[in-house]
Amino acid sequence: MRFDIITIFPEIFTGIFDFGIVRRAAEAGLIEICVHDLRDYTLDRHRQVDDRPFGGGAGMVMKPEPLFRAVEAVTNGARDSNVTLLSPQGRLFSQSVAEEYSNKPGIVLICGRYEGVDERVAEHLITDELSIGDYVLSGGEIPAMVVVDAVTRLIPGALGCDQSAERESFTAGLLDYPHYTRPAEYRGIKTPELLLSGNHAEIERWRHRKAIEKTLRCRPDLFHGRALSEDERQEIDEILKEIGE
Repeated sequence: MRFDIITIFPEIFTGIFDFGIVRRAAEAGLIEICVHDLRDYTLDRHRQVDDRPFGGGAGMVMKPEPLFRAVEAVTNGARDSNVTLLSPQGRLFSQSVAEEYSNKPGIVLICGRYEGVDERVAEHLITDELSIGDYVLSGGEIPAMVVVDAVTRLIPGALGCDQSAERESFTAGLLDYPHYTRPAEYRGIKTPELLLSGNHAEIERWRHRKAIEKTLRCRPDLFHGRALSEDERQEIDEILKEIGE
């Protein structure tokens, strides 16, 4: 899978992908990351990528010409390319969106800046617009890093153990269950005995219940619109009684 990142600050990405899972995925040939300087696609001597908005108003707007040239050069003019703009106005990036993106052969990520991009870019160039949260950042560079990292983890072989991705938070619509490792007791705090029992069926039930419990405590909104089994409904009722809600 290929990620093409278009930005006016390519230096921001220096070294950020040289660690952990993303680095290993690149070394294994599972992904390729190419960072492009938007100013290389300008034609004026000042390499201008923004200008004042028509009609007045505060701030600057990213010009259409360099963005069109950059995307056309990166995609070789292919009209069916996946071109995503990172901006606060986009749909919310989530685990399900990451899964959707992991099935694409390649993605062009445009890092928005200033007051945004010329609307002709949004209407005629991009195929999707993403936001990583309901807040405003200085630009789309950090969101681009988030998208690359989250999507890479879902590419088969990237984690080494595909079960890791299957069990992570949000994959099943729940937060992850608690994890413990050696030592079994530390400063008088013990690991739940069930996890040491070797009873895998009971351990799975415990983990599922704890995932539901953590989701109820920290992110109850994740249950909105989620189809629940009868067992899950019963478990939620029991947990709510235990925590007094």
